[in-house]
Amino acid sequence: MQRLGPWSREAWTVLALHLLRSSRSPNTGGLFFHCVQGGLVQSSAREFAEARMKTQLELNKEKSSFVIKTPKGTRDLSPQQMAIREKILNAVINCFKCHGAKGIDTPVFELKEILTEKYGEESRLIYELKDQGGELLALRYDLTVPFARYLAMNKIKKMKRYHVGKVWRRESPSIIQGRYREFCQCDFDIAGQFDPMIPDAECLKIIHEILSTLQLGDFLIKMSWKDVRQEMTGKIGLTPDVADQIGDYIQQCGGVSLVEQLLQDPKLSQNKQALEGLKDLKLLFEYLTLFGIAEKISFDLSLARGLDYYTGVIYEAVLLQSPTQQGEEALGVGSVAAGGRYDGLVGMFDPKGRKVPCVGLSIGVERIFSIVEQRMEVGPLIRATKKIQTTETQVLVATAQKNFLRERMKLIAELWDAGIRAEMLYKKNPSFLTQLHYCEETGIPLVAIIGEQELKDGVIKLRSVASRKEVDIKREDIVTEIQRRMSES
Repeated sequence: MQRLGPWSREAWTVLALHLLRSSRSPNTGGLFFHCVQGGLVQSSAREFAEARMKTQLELNKEKSSFVIKTPKGTRDLSPQQMAIREKILNAVINCFKCHGAKGIDTPVFELKEILTEKYGEESRLIYELKDQGGELLALRYDLTVPFARYLAMNKIKKMKRYHVGKVWRRESPSIIQGRYREFCQCDFDIAGQFDPMIPDAECLKIIHEILSTLQLGDFLIKMSWKDVRQEMTGKIGLTPDVADQIGDYIQQCGGVSLVEQLLQDPKLSQNKQALEGLKDLKLLFEYLTLFGIAEKISFDLSLARGLDYYTGVIYEAVLLQSPTQQGEEALGVGSVAAGGRYDGLVGMFDPKGRKVPCVGLSIGVERIFSIVEQRMEVGPLIRATKKIQTTETQVLVATAQKNFLRERMKLIAELWDAGIRAEMLYKKNPSFLTQLHYCEETGIPLVAIIGEQELKDGVIKLRSVASRKEVDIKREDIVTEIQRRMSES
């Protein structure tokens, strides 16, 4: 006889019910024999049923205690939040494109060996994945290391790229400070061998442009070097007392005046490498002055980027705390942009160790969004009086009469074919008031109204939702008129 495998839960339930019914029969005496799919089953019906029912109750209890929520350090975004987020991202990406960057994308997970030993102590924050078919993988920690791998793998020696994508870090989240375990990064990087300080100056200029465009308030870009004192004493060959003297200069001054003072120092001028470095610094500030942003740059030796791959200049943009508005909590989001030079990272992936100098920046979208979210009172604090358009719909095709569904569909098809962003309600005979309320709720600025008289006159009545003014437009001119109004808004 063929032995059957384990039964399903459904099969056991059917058996239990059958046993329970059988146990109530006066002829069974509490015990019975029954053949199920060729197998002989002997049991105490009542004990079996009670045990099965007890197990089911325990399972139901476990299910009732389950709480539906997002994982720690993550969150959902509502349509209102997404509308604001997209505006921020569009501003950032537009700035990247204005500087000639090309977009790329990389996998959200990499080989574990690619990511490890690149972030110093922060490597412990990498999300490692289980063995997947013989490959040890991990979620990407940032967009910089995958970019370096991309350059080395494709043997690219020169590139200006931007990349927008999610990264994951297993750290303690802080929603108020905009720090999550899953978050979005917007990176801009320049790879290749170029004349000194030109790419570095452009990266600082981009940070300045983005923060100015987003109008987050006054800000400062702090600049330093990776382990600057160690670099001066170990690699350049300066004595500790001279390095301390440089530290005093930087702490006391900053900017172009600092460089001029260092160049005039007799001890530093005797060191060839130090002199070359100071000339590069002076050149950098000359470029920053030409870009009109030198007053926003400050030296700060306390600045330290924990990532191991940085090799030279590093920078970080912070918002200067301004007096909060009435009812607004103090903002403590830390840096909103950061970056630096990493000349040796690509060589770590190249079989021959060939280096590709790189410098780049990363915009802290989540932290910026937290600021904008608080100031605009988005999310749970959103005001009913503030309408945020969650779609990009330009016009609603409506009617004030019945039996005009076909005419509405014809008109909206014309608008769609012309590239107009249009909607209509999915009802045969919606009330005119309902259609107008929909426009007000969703922020649609225009209403294209068609009815019996409009059809007869060969016109479309175009209504401004804000002013409530209506004007008749010839049917053949409706697309041009909507486009004109949208370009002026």
